[in-house]
Amino acid sequence: MNLITKITLAFIVLTGLSPQLHAQSKAIDLASPNGGIKVSISLGDKIYYSVMGAGQSLLNKNSLSLSLKDEILGENPKLISSRKTKGEDIIKPYVSLKFSNVKNNYNGLVLNFKGNFSVEFRAFDDGLAYRFITSKKGDIEVLNEQFSVNFPDNYLLHVQQNNGFKTAYEESYQHIESNSWKPADKMANLPLLIDTKKQYKILISESDLSDYPALFLKGSGNNGLEGSFPKAPLEFAPDGDRSQKITKSADYIAKTKGSRNFPWRYFVITSDDRQLMQNTMTLKLSAKSEIADPSWIKPGQASWEWWNDATPYGPDVNFVSGYNLDTYKYYIDFASKYGIKYIVMDEGWAKSTTDPYTPNPKVDVKELIRYGKTKNVDIILWLTWLTVHNNMDLFKTFHEWGIKGVKIDFMDRSDQWMVNYYENVVKEAAKNQIFVDFHGSFKPAGLEYKYPNLISYEGVRGLEQMGGCTPDNSIYLPFMRNAVGPMDFTPGAMLNMQPDVNRGTRPNATGVGTRAYQLALYVVFESGVQMLADNPTLYYRSPDCTEFITSVPTTWDETKALAATVGEVAIVAKRKGGQWFVGGITNGKEKERNIELTFDFLEKGKSYTMTYFEDGINAGKQAMDYRKKTVQVKAGDKITVKMVRNGGWAAVLR
Repeated sequence: MNLITKITLAFIVLTGLSPQLHAQSKAIDLASPNGGIKVSISLGDKIYYSVMGAGQSLLNKNSLSLSLKDEILGENPKLISSRKTKGEDIIKPYVSLKFSNVKNNYNGLVLNFKGNFSVEFRAFDDGLAYRFITSKKGDIEVLNEQFSVNFPDNYLLHVQQNNGFKTAYEESYQHIESNSWKPADKMANLPLLIDTKKQYKILISESDLSDYPALFLKGSGNNGLEGSFPKAPLEFAPDGDRSQKITKSADYIAKTKGSRNFPWRYFVITSDDRQLMQNTMTLKLSAKSEIADPSWIKPGQASWEWWNDATPYGPDVNFVSGYNLDTYKYYIDFASKYGIKYIVMDEGWAKSTTDPYTPNPKVDVKELIRYGKTKNVDIILWLTWLTVHNNMDLFKTFHEWGIKGVKIDFMDRSDQWMVNYYENVVKEAAKNQIFVDFHGSFKPAGLEYKYPNLISYEGVRGLEQMGGCTPDNSIYLPFMRNAVGPMDFTPGAMLNMQPDVNRGTRPNATGVGTRAYQLALYVVFESGVQMLADNPTLYYRSPDCTEFITSVPTTWDETKALAATVGEVAIVAKRKGGQWFVGGITNGKEKERNIELTFDFLEKGKSYTMTYFEDGINAGKQAMDYRKKTVQVKAGDKITVKMVRNGGWAAVLR
C-alpha cells in the first residue's frame, strides 16, 4: 500500500465517509422535454436536489427523506441502480375542468437505493415532481417525511396560514417574505405560491394522496420551507352533533403498507403567470380512474338555497317561504326554467342532522324527488361527515330514493384517518352511482380523478363568507387553490356591493365586487358542480344575467389564459364544442384597468357573435351597474377590456 493510498483511507476513516459515497457525490441531472427546467440530484449524507429554470437557480440543495420506525430512508443513501423513463401519452379526464385531452409529456428518473426503496423524479415543461416508492414486507410506521426546500434569494410567498391542523381551509391569503418566516410562526396548507421576484412563479402542491396525511408547510427560519404533518389519530371523543375531537394520537404520521407509492410532491414552475391557470399537474400525477363506466356522473349547475336563506318573495310567491315543500318546488321550477341540473337541499332537509333516513316532514324529500323528475331536475342532499361515517349504508338508501349527489361538510382535518375517510366515502358513493361535493375540506390532491364522482371540493374562502370574501383575496384563487383542482366557491350574487359600502347579510346576502365580476366567476372558476348561490327571485329580475350564467358549461374542451398577473388580473377563454366563453376579474387596488385582448384563439375564417357584459360607468361606486353589448368578431380582432375596481368582464362567442 503506497503513501497516497494510506492517506486517502485515513481521511475516509476520520470523516466517516465510504469510497462508495464519494462515487455518489457526482450529480445526476434530469431535464424537462424542452430543456427549460433542470433538476440536479446529488447523494451525500442525504438525497439533495436543486432546480434551475432557464439557467436561473430557483431552489437550492433541497433534501428529502422518509423516517420509518427503525430506519431513515434517504439518510446516507446507497444507490444501487437508476433508470430513465419517458412519458408521452394523452389523458382524457371524464370531468374535464380545463382540457378534454391533456398531453402528459415528461422525462423521468427512478433511483433505486439499498433498503428496498426508490425515489422517482419527473420533469415536465411546466414543472417538477418526485415521490418515494417502498417495497418492504408487511406494514410500516412512518414517523415523519422530510420535505425541505431552500431558496437562493429572498422570495415572496403567498400562503394560507392555519392556527393548527384542524382547519376549514378558509383563511385569507397572506403574503410574506421567505426570509422572515420563522418555525414558530403559523404554518400553511397547500397549495403555496412562490414569487421569485425575478422571472418565475412556483406553485407547490401534492397529488395521488392516499392512505397518508396531507402535507403542510412551515418556515425553516433559514430562508426556506419545511414539511409538517398531522399525527395519526388513535382515539376520539364527541364534539357536538357534527364532528369529533381527537383525544389520542400516535407517534407516527401514518401506518401503511410497506410496499406502495407515496404521494407526489410537485412544483409548477413558470415564467408566465398564465401557465398557472392552465396547468394540469394534479391530473398528470394522479392515479387512474377506478370507475370503469363513469357515464352516470353528470357535472352541472345547482340552485342553492342556504346563501339566500330559502326566501323567495314577490308577486309570484303565494306561500310562506322557508325550508319547506312549497319553497323547494319553487327552486325546482326555477332550475327547470333555466336548464339547471340540480337543486341543493342544505341543512334542515332532515328531521335531525344525525339521522339521514328521516326527512323533515315540512320538506317531504320523496315528493320533491318525484316532482323534480317531472322537471328534469335532480337533488343534492347536505350531510355532516360524522353522520355519513356513522351511516355508510345511506348511499344505497339515497340511490333507491333517486338522489344524485351529496354535499358532505365539516371534515376540517387531513390526517391519515380523514384522508382515508374521503376515499372510503367516494368509493361507497360510486357503488351506488352518487357523486360527492366535499365542504369543510382540504384541497384536491388526485382523488377526484381516481374517483371522478368526487365532483368538487370547497376548502376556499368563498362567497359564503359574504363581506369576508373580497376580490383582493379571490384574485389569487385562479393561480393557487383552483389551479390544483375543482373549487366550490358558490358564486352568483345578484346584490353587488363595493367593499366600503357592503352591508349584506342573509336573507339579503351580498357579494363584494361588481355584477360583471360575478358573471365572470362562472368562466374563471372551475368546479364539476357550480352553484347559483342567490335567490331565484333576483335571478328572475335579471334574466339577461341569468341566461348568461346558466349557459356557461361546467366542463371544458380547451382553456387559454389570455391575461394574467398574480394578485391583480385573471382573464381566461374556455371552449366547449364550437362556443367560447371569456371571463376576467380584477382586484380593488386600481380604479380602473384597461387590457387589450386579441382573439387569436378563434378559428380562422369564421365570424363570431360575441355578447359581453362589462362594468358600467358607475360600477366603481355602484357595483350593480353593468352594460350588455353584442358585436361581431373574428380571429385576430382586438378589444379593450375595461374593468373597474373589484370588477369583471364576461362574454360568450357563438
